Amino acid sequence: MALVTYALRASFLLLPAGFETPPLLRRALRYVPAAVLTAIWAPELLLQNQVLHLSIENERMLAGAVAIAVAWRWKLTSITIAAGLAALHLFDWLT
Repeated sequence: MALVTYALRASFLLLPAGFETPPLLRRALRYVPAAVLTAIWAPELLLQNQVLHLSIENERMLAGAVAIAVAWRWKLTSITIAAGLAALHLFDWLT
């Protein structure tokens, strides 16, 4: 299994210089960063004790919604982090 994993990861580095990746693969690879980041943060916001928790009492989900809105509006990482943390502390204090 380790050899297969290494081969897959090294394949992009060890390909000949003139080798072009197929357009379909290039289009698909554009979505990998967004998919990976979503797979990291979505369970943290939406699950509590391994159970989907979609309610107004879920302060992590509410803070995440604030952070998503701020990121969409201003597109600044530091402002997004600050707004998300402030919202998390505010919602935690209110509940």
